[in-house]
Amino acid sequence: MQPLRDAELGASTFFASPLPHDVCGSNGLPLTPNSIKILGRFQILKTITHPRLCQYVDITRGKHERLVIVAEHYEKSLKDFLKQGKAVSPEKVLQVAYEVLEGLEFMNKHGMVHRALSPNNVLLDCDKVKLAKFGLYHMTDHGADVDFPIGYPSYLPPEVIAQGCFYSSNPSIIEAPLPSGPKTDVWSLGVLLFELCAVRSQSFHRFCLTRTKLNFTMQIISLAGFDALLIFLSPSFSQELPENVQALLRKCLTFFPSKRPTPAELLGDSVFESISCQYTPYQSPVRLFAAAPRCAHLQLPEDISELCKDDGENYLAERAIDEVYHLWCLAGGDLEKELTNQEIIQSKPPICTLPRFILEDGEPFGQGRDRSFLLDDTTVTLSLNQLKNRLKDVAGETYYPLLEDEQPSLPQSNSSNELSATVTLPLIIRERDTEYQLTRIVLFDRLLKAYPYKKNQVWKEARVDIPPLLRGLAWAALLGVEGDIRSKYDGIDKDTPIPTDRQIEVDIPRCHQYDELLSSPQGHIKFRRVLKAWVVSHPDLVYWQGLDSLCAPFLYLNFSNEALAYACMSAFIPKYLYNFFLKDNSHVIQEYLTVFSQMIAFHDPELSNHLNEIGFIPDLYAIPWFLTMFTHVFPLHKIFHLWDTLLLGNSSFPFCIGVAILQQLRDRLLANGFNECILLFSDLPEIDIERCVRESINLFCWTPKSATYRQHAQPNKPASDSNSFRKTPSYYSSEYQDLTKTDLSREPLKLSELKAEVSPRISVEDLIDLCELSGPAYFKTPVKRARTGKPKILAVDIRSLEDFSRGHIPGSINIPYTSTFGPEGELLQCPVTSTLAGYRFRVIVILSSIMTNFATHLLKVNFPRVCVLDGGMNKMKSTGLLTVPSPQI
Repeated sequence: MQPLRDAELGASTFFASPLPHDVCGSNGLPLTPNSIKILGRFQILKTITHPRLCQYVDITRGKHERLVIVAEHYEKSLKDFLKQGKAVSPEKVLQVAYEVLEGLEFMNKHGMVHRALSPNNVLLDCDKVKLAKFGLYHMTDHGADVDFPIGYPSYLPPEVIAQGCFYSSNPSIIEAPLPSGPKTDVWSLGVLLFELCAVRSQSFHRFCLTRTKLNFTMQIISLAGFDALLIFLSPSFSQELPENVQALLRKCLTFFPSKRPTPAELLGDSVFESISCQYTPYQSPVRLFAAAPRCAHLQLPEDISELCKDDGENYLAERAIDEVYHLWCLAGGDLEKELTNQEIIQSKPPICTLPRFILEDGEPFGQGRDRSFLLDDTTVTLSLNQLKNRLKDVAGETYYPLLEDEQPSLPQSNSSNELSATVTLPLIIRERDTEYQLTRIVLFDRLLKAYPYKKNQVWKEARVDIPPLLRGLAWAALLGVEGDIRSKYDGIDKDTPIPTDRQIEVDIPRCHQYDELLSSPQGHIKFRRVLKAWVVSHPDLVYWQGLDSLCAPFLYLNFSNEALAYACMSAFIPKYLYNFFLKDNSHVIQEYLTVFSQMIAFHDPELSNHLNEIGFIPDLYAIPWFLTMFTHVFPLHKIFHLWDTLLLGNSSFPFCIGVAILQQLRDRLLANGFNECILLFSDLPEIDIERCVRESINLFCWTPKSATYRQHAQPNKPASDSNSFRKTPSYYSSEYQDLTKTDLSREPLKLSELKAEVSPRISVEDLIDLCELSGPAYFKTPVKRARTGKPKILAVDIRSLEDFSRGHIPGSINIPYTSTFGPEGELLQCPVTSTLAGYRFRVIVILSSIMTNFATHLLKVNFPRVCVLDGGMNKMKSTGLLTVPSPQI
C-alpha cells in the first residue's frame, strides 16, 4: 500500500440489510448475512491503489449487521470551495475534471464505477484530487445489500432516477439505460463541474440566491440536460464560461447515455490539450512475487535525527497506511469507541424500537423508520496521538534497518533492552506489543523487498517470529515462491467443468466457515478457483477431501491474490505431502503412519506401549492430521502459529507435532481404554499451541534425521552454486533424502518389514555424524547441524565380548544381549544394565551383526529414544572407523 504521508485515517459506518432468520438457501443452509457478503467484496478494494483514489484499509463487522470502513481521508474537499463561494478559475475546473477522470478510468479498468460522486467525496490532498468512498457501490452489490440508495439524487443521471427506457425523437428507437455503467459517473462529474462554474458566475450566483433555486436548477439538468439549462438561464452565464469548459460540460451532461462519453474517452478529448501534458500516466507498482526477482533500494537520510521533529510523526508518515492502521489498533485504537464519541453510533433502548400498534397481519403503525439504519455520510478522523505517544521512544534507526548478514534481530536503540526482553515473552503477547511489532514489520518489509537475495535472512528472522501483518508474504518466501506467478495462474483453465467440481462444491461450505472472510460468497468463489487450478495443473494427482482445509490458510492470508495462494499451496504440498494426493495413496499414507508410530515409541515408549495394547493405532486418528497438516484439527489462528514453525522445518517436522499433541493428552490417554480414546479424539480437547510448538522443536532436535526416512518422501533437488543463496535451510537439520546416495545411506524396507519394527532405524552416515567420527568427506551430510542441536548419543554394541574386542565404534559400550534380559523380558540387575540405566535419556543406538529384539525389549521397559543401526555392524565395517583395543602388556 501507499505511504500515509499527509493523509489521515477515516472511519465511516453503515448497516447492511438484515435477512429473515427463518429462511434457508437452496442448499439447506442458513442464508449468508449481507454484511458478510459486503465484507468479502470489500477485500479487492484494498488492492486498488492510485494517486487519485483514497486507499481502502480495513472493514470490520459489528452487531446488527453494522459495518465500519477504514480508509485514507483528508479534511479538505470540493465541498469547501462551494461553501466559501470563491471564484474558481477555468484552469482549476479543468484540473479537477482531469484528475477525477483519471480516478474514474482506473476504477473502470477494475470493473467498478463510483456512483456516489459528489463534492464531499472529492477530497483534496495539496489541491490534488482524491476520490473517496468509490467502492461503496461495488461492495454492496450495486446497492442490493443495503436499505439506502447509493448516490446523491442531485448528481445522478436521468437514466438512474427514472430506472426505465428512454425514447429519442424517433419513437421507434429505444435506448436502454445504463444505471451503473462508467457513463453514470461522467454525468455526476458534469453536475459537480457545473456547480464549480456556478460559484465563479456572478449572474448565476444572483439567480441561485437560495438552495431551493439551486436544487431546481439541478432538476432542470437532470430532466433536460445542459443545453436546456443554458436556454433557461440568462445569456451572460454562457458568455462567462470559456469554450473548452462549455464543451466539457456539454459532453458530460449529454442526456442519452449512448451518446455520453466514458471517462477514458473524455481523457483523450481535445478539451484537455492544455493540461494533459502536465500528468504522467500512472504505473502500478511491482508487487512481490509478481515478476522477476529484484533488489530493493533504500535511501537513508544523512541525518536521521533531523527527519523527525514531532515524536516520530514523519517516520510514521513514511510507513504504509495499512501498517499505520495495524499499529493504531495495537496501541489501543477502537473503531466503535471513536464513532460513539462522535455520536455516529448511538445506543437506543430496545423498547424504543418496538412499533406502537400491530395489526393481525403484522403491519406496524405509529413508529417512524429508524434513520440510524440509513447511510450516515460522516467520516470520523482517527487520532494518531496515542500511537505516536507509544512510539516516541523508538529510535529513528528502527525505521531504516540495515540488511547486513550480521545484523541483529533488534536494533540498538534506547528501547532495545525492552524489545530484547519482549522476545522472551509468549508469542501472543509479542503480537500485541506495538513497539515490538513496529520493529518486526519494518525489518520484514525490508527483507521481503530484497527477496530472494535475502531469503536466508528471512528464514533466520522467521525463527524468532513472523509479524502477522506480513505473514502471507513471509510464508511465500519460506516456501521459495518466485517468478511471474500471476501469468502461470491466469494460464490455468479454471472454468471448464471437471469431475471433481461436485466434491469441491460439497466441501467448501464446510471448510472453516466460522471465519467471516472464508464464509463469504467471494470466499467460496476464490476457494473454488484455487482448488480447481491446483487440480487442473496437477493431472497426476487427484482431489482428496481435506485439500480444501489445506488451502484455507493460504487463501485467508492472500485473499485478494489468488495467484499467490495457489503458488504457496503448490509449493507446500510437494514438500510436506509428497504423493499424498495420488489416486492410490495407501502405500504413502501407510508408510507415513508407520514412521509416526515409530516416532511415538522413540519419544514416549510408555504411551506407545499403552496405545498398542488397547489397539488405538494412528490409522484411527492421525490421517486427518497429516493429510491436512492439522488444518482440519485446529482453527486458523492456531494454524498460523503452528505453520510459522512448520515452514521452517523439513518434511519430518509434522511427526514431532503429532507426538507433541499426544503428549499434551498423555495423562488422559494413559488412563483410558480404546472406547474412551475414540471419544476423546472425536472432539479433540483444547491444545496449547505455543506449548505444542516448543515441544515439537525439542522433539525434532532429539530425533536423528535418518530415523524419519521414508522412501516415498520428496527427494531433494540439487541447486547450482550460483543459486546457492536461494536454498532455504531447514529448522535444525537437513532432509535425510540426500542429494547423493551412498552405500552408508538407509536402505528402503518393504512396508510389511517396516511395520514389524517398533523402533526406528538410523543410517551409518547419520551415526558417524552424530558421534563426530572422522571419516571420508563423502560420509558427511551436505548441511551440518549446529552443535547445540546435536542429541547426546550412546552406541550400545550388543555383540559378544569376543566380537566387540575384534573391532568396535569408538565410545561405544558393550552390553551382550544374552546377559541383559530375563526370560520374561525384564531387565536383569547387573553392572552393564546399571550403565545402560545411567544413559536412559540419551539417544541409544543398538549395534549388532544380526537383527535382534533388543530394542523391542528396551521399549517394553520404557526406555526412550531407542533406535537401531541400519545394516548393523556389517555395514559399519566398510567405513574403516572401527577401533581395536590395544593389548595390555
